[in-house]
Amino acid sequence: MYKRLAYVIALIIPLALLNCAKKEIKVVEEEPIVEEIIEIVEEEEPEEEVKIPFILSRIHFNYDKYDVRPEDAKILEKNAEVLKVYPDARVIIEGHCDERGTNEYNLALGEKRANSAKDYLTMLGISKDRMSTISYGEEKPFDLGHNETAWSKNRRAEFVRK
Repeated sequence: MYKRLAYVIALIIPLALLNCAKKEIKVVEEEPIVEEIIEIVEEEEPEEEVKIPFILSRIHFNYDKYDVRPEDAKILEKNAEVLKVYPDARVIIEGHCDERGTNEYNLALGEKRANSAKDYLTMLGISKDRMSTISYGEEKPFDLGHNETAWSKNRRAEFVRK
């Protein structure tokens, strides 16, 4: 039995080696995949820097006050970021009040509110030369209602691009 096994092995190994020697190996030259990936990435890069939109949000004030509230300080920080992206932009800061109080008092309070917003933006690095202020007092209400909800919307500073 061992003789037959040895005989079979002796025949199979040389035949296997002969079959392997007959196979041709073809070498295909292709460009490396890495270069193709690099080319695709280069094509997808934007040619110009995308700027954030020029949107400045209004801030609000408490009754008979002109100091910037903490929640409005965050809004002013975002406004400052926008103004830094657009260094040539100039803005008018409008101060507004609710309908309570005299016209003279509300004009003065509106001016203080506009200046308070301007000073805060200056503290954040925006040049005073880029900002001007105006007070409309109670003359341009945001909400025409005659209640606390309407009045709280009217106590504000608006930012208008020149």
